[in-house]
Amino acid sequence: MGITALAFDFGTKSIGCAVGQSITGTARALAAFKAQDGIPNWQQIEKCLTEWKPDIIVVGLPLNMDGSEQELSVRARKFANRLHGRFGIRVELQDERLTTAQARAEIFTRGGYRALDKSKVDGISACLILESWFAQHSGIE
Repeated sequence: MGITALAFDFGTKSIGCAVGQSITGTARALAAFKAQDGIPNWQQIEKCLTEWKPDIIVVGLPLNMDGSEQELSVRARKFANRLHGRFGIRVELQDERLTTAQARAEIFTRGGYRALDKSKVDGISACLILESWFAQHSGIE
């Protein structure tokens, strides 16, 4: 039996989401959550958690390219802590330094500039966060 994981790509206006399985090590994008200054509609988050019943939640940690923290890093950590506090599910942070650029490149190769809609970028970023987490934790049950 593998584990089910949800990943969130935290942002102040939009929070990308993806779901994946450790058995396959792959993820798929879900609808992004709108946020107001980094605060999501917690009922929508709860509905998503109830639907997918994840064993773990992975939150992307935005760092500067040199690995230092930025203001958004602090806010992403706070979001991760709130997820754990509200829902009691294990939460881990995953370095996401290259995921947004990767997501944009991936969407562009699939559909050109027209496909670069923000909610798709956030969802694919969440997929990449989760897939990189699975790659680092392969073999977990």
